[in-house]
Amino acid sequence: MFGRRRDGVLARVPPYRQIMPFLMRGRNESSVLFEQQLDMSRAQPWLADWNQRTGQRATAFHLVLHAIARVLHERPHLNRFIVGRRIYDRRGVFMTFAAKKAMRDDAPLATVKREFRPAERFAEMVAALNADIQVARSDAISKVDKELSVFLRFPNFLLAASIALLRWLDSHGLAPRALIGDDPMYTSAFIANLGSLKIDAAYHHLYEYGNCPLFCTVGRLTTCSRSRSARARRSRSA
Repeated sequence: MFGRRRDGVLARVPPYRQIMPFLMRGRNESSVLFEQQLDMSRAQPWLADWNQRTGQRATAFHLVLHAIARVLHERPHLNRFIVGRRIYDRRGVFMTFAAKKAMRDDAPLATVKREFRPAERFAEMVAALNADIQVARSDAISKVDKELSVFLRFPNFLLAASIALLRWLDSHGLAPRALIGDDPMYTSAFIANLGSLKIDAAYHHLYEYGNCPLFCTVGRLTTCSRSRSARARRSRSA
């Protein structure tokens, strides 16, 4: 209580920052949406060469996760969160993402949450992530699913009361680590790889539950207009 939490420490911020959680009371009320297009013309050949040299399988999504983790370590103010009208610096960089268990419309989603260490090399991250994804896509029941299966046995009114109690405990720094430690919504960023479904990135909402301040979606790879116009100029000159 009194600003103490297991997953963060009170941030030292000026008064105009301290008052903001009282003026903008929810994450979606405080949200800022933007999109960014990245030139992957050099990254894709590098990935193909890296995969061939190492025998591992890395994708553009691995590069995105590695880059976001590095940014969060180098810019720790982005790794802050607000709970109970207080601003905290998060202990560690965590990211959550969802993976389809199979490429079918009716296949369920499996969520993976892991910590990204400051000095973690790209090869180490790829190996660890691929292992985590393999476990998530297996038939093994995750710890989060086990906990949810217990709560979902409650009647609706009791389930709602339990979640309200958890929110109250969390706002006072009393939520048990066993409940929030593996919870995918207690994370630095939630990343959705829509490119794996061959669709463009979407503007996704934030969740008021948990303390995730960032939600990023990664869209499909496309041929940029500059490349198309360059090819058109070459064809016209030929």
